[in-house]
Amino acid sequence: MSELRLREDLNAIPGYTPGKAAPQAETTGPVFKVSSNENPYPPLPSVTAAIADRLAHINRYPETAATALTAVLCERFGVEPVNVVLGSGSVEVVSQLMRATAGEGDEILFAWRSFEAYPMLARAAGAVPVMVPLTDDHRHDLDAMRAAITDRTRLILVCNPNNPTGTTIGDAELDRFLAQVPPHIVVVIDEAYVQFNDRDDSPVGIEYFRRYPNVAVAHTFSKAYGLAGMRIGYAIAPEQLGVALRKVAIPFGVTDLAQTAAIASLAAEDELEARVAELVVERERVVAAFTTAGLALPESKGNFVWLPLCDATAAAAELLERHGLLVRPFPGEGLRATVAEPEANERLIALAPEIAALVAPAEAVLASR
Repeated sequence: MSELRLREDLNAIPGYTPGKAAPQAETTGPVFKVSSNENPYPPLPSVTAAIADRLAHINRYPETAATALTAVLCERFGVEPVNVVLGSGSVEVVSQLMRATAGEGDEILFAWRSFEAYPMLARAAGAVPVMVPLTDDHRHDLDAMRAAITDRTRLILVCNPNNPTGTTIGDAELDRFLAQVPPHIVVVIDEAYVQFNDRDDSPVGIEYFRRYPNVAVAHTFSKAYGLAGMRIGYAIAPEQLGVALRKVAIPFGVTDLAQTAAIASLAAEDELEARVAELVVERERVVAAFTTAGLALPESKGNFVWLPLCDATAAAAELLERHGLLVRPFPGEGLRATVAEPEANERLIALAPEIAALVAPAEAVLASR
């Protein structure tokens, strides 16, 4: 019997479930991994060239301050270097935000279902995750979130667009919510999928950072920029919070290659925006196909769609896997499918009638735009 003494509270933390990986050997044709919201396009030539130029320097530690990338981000957003804090993907940035603001017994508040890592990261920080159910149409219930604030609340996460449902928050409703949040509570607007959000009245996180002294914004290079494998994201935060984030950040946590790739990607944004536009068109094709099949999906403003299938989730995931599509199921709730290569999207569209048929007639239309 092991005598190792570990943190007992870790027993309450479920393991993170990554998107199912495509098999290395294909036996019945291509298998598409549409479970992790990855960008299906390969890196741009200019980005790979920039990475290649830095390979000769990987014997050295990366620059912790990331001076060059920070300067680019400061110019873009009109902020100071103290406001920019990098991390190994936005998930690590969110972890920094939790560890810098909350401790034992403090509360971290967010909608649920939302990003799967939120409750795990909160408990790992020693805090209590407070999960406020989404509305019936799979959106943030900001009124309920405001009512859930207590004297122990230290951090509020607002994921916009929300992962995994793809739903969004409008400018006026977010402004109203933030005006009601006590100013000592940090509010993080997680904009991991902001580039895909074409809602007309979508709030812009950086504007709220300027308007409210307790607001921070989290961004990633994993999705629209296609750098998921490089692991780099950043927060734009008030100066006091930025200083605290650096204290809990992993030393040398963002590699030199990741910094280089991010700078090159920012310089090639016109090409990347064209790719995002194509994915948005594909997203709308998928949504339209399910609507035609009789399963109206919630709005989707990310690079994925949410199928609210309830008890039919497992059967739908198995059906899709048999046809070479590995999705991200949430048992009893629904599944998320990334908008990916056109061939993968075509398969999903072709299977829409069969998936809709798995849902009981009374549940066939759970949410409309």
